[in-house]
Amino acid sequence: MPAGKTMEQNTATKPIRCKAAVCKVAGQPLEMEEVEVAPPRAHEVRIKILCTSLCHTDVTFWRLKGFPPRHPSILGHEAAGVVESVGDHVHEVAVGDTVVPVFLAQCGDCPDCLSDRSNICSGLPAGRPGMPRDGTTRFSFAATGEPINNFLGVSSFTEYTVVDVAHVVRLDPGVPPEKACLLSCGVSTGIGAAWKVAAVEPGSSVAVFGLGAVGLAVNDCRHQNHPHLLII
Repeated sequence: MPAGKTMEQNTATKPIRCKAAVCKVAGQPLEMEEVEVAPPRAHEVRIKILCTSLCHTDVTFWRLKGFPPRHPSILGHEAAGVVESVGDHVHEVAVGDTVVPVFLAQCGDCPDCLSDRSNICSGLPAGRPGMPRDGTTRFSFAATGEPINNFLGVSSFTEYTVVDVAHVVRLDPGVPPEKACLLSCGVSTGIGAAWKVAAVEPGSSVAVFGLGAVGLAVNDCRHQNHPHLLII
């Protein structure tokens, strides 16, 4: 029997206990805790995180004190992992697939997902607390059962997470996880800014300010299509 199928049968309907970095108070150090990750419900997948990176958005939300409190929570939204189990009505990915979770959904049915001008899904809009379809969470403290809030539909600062299938992109398993995780936000933001938002054309001369993941992703566009981008 394939290893992936064995893993699915052994754990698909059961909670998994693992370690996670939990934000309990805004601006305070994250605390390593044993957490319980519930099985995926309909339209959800549970992912074993292979690699996660730190985006400045995580730092911004970690610092926020005047924002409506959603503590405790598990931050993180740039990651790569392997599908451990799937819920009902999931056909897009299967157990064992390498995937990248993303914080913007792609339901594939709403007017925005079907448009060439927008990719901001209105069927499962970003920013809702909890899972996008029911507002609940799949995380809790193993010791007490206290719920732990989800973050941007991803929550990648944990060994396992549960993500709606509309927030998952299947990836070639040959892509190294430490590079694949950047596709979740930084790289896609940089390439999208030049390609979709600014609509930079071949031969254009523009300046890109910054050499973080976003700026370097725009730099990749320069090498491929736009030789006159100036990186500052």
